[in-house]
Amino acid sequence: MSNETLIFPFVRIVGQEKMKKALLLNIVDPSIGGVLIKGEKGTAKSTSVRSLTQILPMRPTVVGCPFHCDPRYPKRMCAQCREKLAKGEKLESQDMPMTVVELPLSATEDRVSGTLDLEHVLKTGEKKFEPGVLAQANGNVLYVDEVNLLDDHIIDLLLDSAAMGVNYIEREGVSFSHPAKFILVGSMNPEEGSLRPQLLDRFGLCVDIEGEKDVDVRMEVIQRRMEFDRDPEAYLESCKDEIEEIRNKIIATREILPNVRMDQSIIRYIVMISIHFKLEGHRADITMMRAAKANAALDGRTEVTKEDLRTVAPLVLTHRLKKRAFDEATFDEKELNVCLGM
Repeated sequence: MSNETLIFPFVRIVGQEKMKKALLLNIVDPSIGGVLIKGEKGTAKSTSVRSLTQILPMRPTVVGCPFHCDPRYPKRMCAQCREKLAKGEKLESQDMPMTVVELPLSATEDRVSGTLDLEHVLKTGEKKFEPGVLAQANGNVLYVDEVNLLDDHIIDLLLDSAAMGVNYIEREGVSFSHPAKFILVGSMNPEEGSLRPQLLDRFGLCVDIEGEKDVDVRMEVIQRRMEFDRDPEAYLESCKDEIEEIRNKIIATREILPNVRMDQSIIRYIVMISIHFKLEGHRADITMMRAAKANAALDGRTEVTKEDLRTVAPLVLTHRLKKRAFDEATFDEKELNVCLGM
């Protein structure tokens, strides 16, 4: 077993249900727009994200493609794969597990987007591209720990690529693009600085987490960690069935998702919630719609209910509420219940 898989298992993380829910919703429907996890140090933020590798499902990829293009979606493929299809060539595919790609905090723009070999272009007229982190992240989860400490232009680059599903590179008038459709997960300790409101809004969901206060729960955290540290391989083996179960659930949920219905009354509630909490634009409304559908699918249902909205609305709204001067914006669940008539 490799060191990469010797991570404390996702299925045995104690508590932090909102964080786990936000991550699973994004795996089920990546169009939700990623998640930002805010919380004090030592609250299993990084462990939760890194351990997703154990439960992520397999996905088809084109053999030999540096961007791991998905053969099911020709329109999302890179130029090279599309060109082969246009010539009538058959693209060989293989199943690969989705993975968690980590972005180093010190990463430069070239390391993130990749580099164009201009000298090669000038000599041969052919574009030579050295893939970066965004190429590696295509079809996977891209994790940025301490995202608030990244340079703003790097964060903008990540968010733009995540939103468009494409990475554009331009150097000295030479341009290149490739698919970069990934689930963006950021984590941060608010004590070390904040993100601009414009950047916060670009994350689909946000979770504020803190250490457990219940004595028994904290004891359980220690006991599980001791057992894992004693023999990681044996501990992971003991929860193999749970890991397989949640992976199968993700696969089944993705199959249910296209059939999930949302009637006009639920859409009206979404709009009323956004208006009540004075949210700007329509990003929150659309995110809430997608998250509610994913939540219903996770529950094995094909009909969205008000309970789904009550579950996902705090994840959608928390980071989008406007702050007054010298005041912390806080989400009031009682207000949400009033909006929902609950």
